Amino acid sequence: MEFYHLRRSQIVPQQQTPQDQQGFMPQPPRVMTVKDQLFITDMMSWNLLAAKKCSFFAKQCQDQEVKSAIEQAASMHTRHYDQLLQHLQSHLGDQPQNQNMTQ
Repeated sequence: MEFYHLRRSQIVPQQQTPQDQQGFMPQPPRVMTVKDQLFITDMMSWNLLAAKKCSFFAKQCQDQEVKSAIEQAASMHTRHYDQLLQHLQSHLGDQPQNQNMTQ
């Protein structure tokens, strides 16, 4: 049985490509996988639930300052839901008619 030992000086650092150095995508890819669609659907569900809970608790709140903060949170979650819905609709509009999100 042979064992190999590398000295620290023998380790060659891996070269980074310009893509790796960016660390972010300026634009989302035009392709949306089923996994992407399911994750966006989950995010929509989470935001819708959070918006509903915030609205419910804002109605129960007596302190106007707290009520206002909770209403702002509800508005934020509603806005995020609408943005996700818009993204899905724009993507589905780009696809051929024989494909749909549930495949």
